[in-house]
Amino acid sequence: MSELVTGSASMVAPVVRIAPSDIARRHIATWNGIRTDAVQVVRDEPFEYGVRTPHHLLIMSERAARDDGETLIEGLPTSTLRDFSRKLSLVPAGHRFFGWQKPRVLTRVTYFYIDPRGPLIDPELRFAEIEFKPRLFFFDKDLWDTAAKLKAQSENAGHTQRQYAEALGIVLAHELLRLNNGAAPTRQHIRGGLAGWQEKKVAQYIEEHLPEDISLATLAELAGLSPFHFARAFKQSFGLPPHRYLSSLRMEQARSLLADRAMSVTQVGFNLGFSETSSFTTTFRKHTGLTPTAYRRSLE
Repeated sequence: MSELVTGSASMVAPVVRIAPSDIARRHIATWNGIRTDAVQVVRDEPFEYGVRTPHHLLIMSERAARDDGETLIEGLPTSTLRDFSRKLSLVPAGHRFFGWQKPRVLTRVTYFYIDPRGPLIDPELRFAEIEFKPRLFFFDKDLWDTAAKLKAQSENAGHTQRQYAEALGIVLAHELLRLNNGAAPTRQHIRGGLAGWQEKKVAQYIEEHLPEDISLATLAELAGLSPFHFARAFKQSFGLPPHRYLSSLRMEQARSLLADRAMSVTQVGFNLGFSETSSFTTTFRKHTGLTPTAYRRSLE
């Protein structure tokens, strides 16, 4: 587990416990009043997770599907939902969060711990006095986009990135307030986006054929749309054009594979569908700012 601490002070509070602990790689970054914990599960075996923390916990499940398991947030019924990729959950401060699963795919999730009394939050918001409602497995595009930007900033340690990350933390607090006030749109109401069944079918196909050269026509056929209409609807639902979304998933997988030093950079690229190391290096650097070799060194 690596940790990056920025700002004048770090947060001291429990983080989500994962057992067995060596099943996941974690990258933690801390700013004034907010902490990100990016978790990548690296082995296909059952695991448990849980925490009770004095901070609000926002969970961004980027990739999460299980053959068996359950998830509980205190105050809500237990859920046995099998596929909750691209879902959010909110655990209010002091509530218990617990779950276990037999994964269908290698889980990728980011935890955001928000200090209700964080120094960056405007006192006039009275954020610490608000009783937030627990929420399990929902989607809100604005909240998702803000959380995704904040996660991306957690991977950079520069002064400019820190300032931007702190600004995003303030936006995140406002998004949570909006959500709690009942003004949050659901994905199904996003005009022009894919229907729920289309999203699930397309996302599952991409996950299963990640190293392959997936054509726009193939994905459009799965959704029963013309390539032109599919491309527009896909971007509306996933926030990225199909080719950029596919590339982004490949680079996330590349980060996980690069952590295994028994596999060469060339082999990692080949496993992800790159016939030449140079093209893999160029794509990886475009997404991360580092070459695969430099990224691997940064894990030491």
